[in-house]
Amino acid sequence: MHHAESSASVATVDCLQATHYVLRSRFFRLFGGAYELRDGQGHLCLYAEMKRFRLKEDIRIYADAGRRDEVLRIRTESIFDFSGAYDIQDSRAHARIGTLRRSGLRSTFVRDHWQMLDANGEPVAELTEDSLGKSLLRRLLEFAGEMPLVGLLGYLFPQRYALTSHGRPVAHYRQHFNPLIYKLDLDLSPDTSQRIDRRLAIAMAVLLAAIEGRQ
Repeated sequence: MHHAESSASVATVDCLQATHYVLRSRFFRLFGGAYELRDGQGHLCLYAEMKRFRLKEDIRIYADAGRRDEVLRIRTESIFDFSGAYDIQDSRAHARIGTLRRSGLRSTFVRDHWQMLDANGEPVAELTEDSLGKSLLRRLLEFAGEMPLVGLLGYLFPQRYALTSHGRPVAHYRQHFNPLIYKLDLDLSPDTSQRIDRRLAIAMAVLLAAIEGRQ
């Protein structure tokens, strides 16, 4: 029994150290709230699920869809926080490993911008949406979403993000065009020196999916 538990633990650690992930929503966008993360070979690595009917954000990331082994937790203490700060916790160690903080007005009306902080609250990286022109066009189409067909045009401009540390790219996030299923690629291959905690990068992907699912 002890040997089996050790093997499962090692497998999960390996999944947390992959260089490429594909995140996709488990259900149609309308229902959202559950996401699978697979590695570059298509193996299921992690399963994320949002706790329903809570004013405060609470997202759990598990080693598998059976939710037997909680790996990470994403929480915020603020209710309806416009510029959210989300604490990332290692569920096994019961320790906060960092914070992901979104720039409120800037992210809503111009283009997404996030700060990645370590456990001591020190900035280690920042995430920025791709070109300003495309991001503004997306927001214009989102605001026009009540007009028939116009809102659907926003899906023609999938979001792309660059994660940089000290001016150097360490990861890329790329959304796929799909109006029904949310799908996001996470590429950590630029981070050859392991500057970024993989757990924070994974949590960022899940948060991007969760926020997009509410819009």
